[in-house]
Amino acid sequence: MEIRYSKHFLNKLEDIFSESDYILRYEKGSFKSGYCVIHDTKVVVVNKFYLLEGKINCLIDILKTIELSTEKFSPKNLKLFNEIKAQH
Repeated sequence: MEIRYSKHFLNKLEDIFSESDYILRYEKGSFKSGYCVIHDTKVVVVNKFYLLEGKINCLIDILKTIELSTEKFSPKNLKLFNEIKAQH
């Protein structure tokens, strides 16, 4: 899968979170990795001061590490999610 660093691709990644149980938020913070995942409340917080490329890389890293229920995913989001999970 080719990663495109564009606002459109960022919107696709955000759309995966909108169909999942997790809530995606952009907040300021001093996260060492650029993001924080709170598993108990299913909240993902990404540093809002990151540039587009940083936000996309954070969201891809998060999607690779968390378990999501794909039952509610649209076919396009399911395909993208599976491609991201297949990357190592």
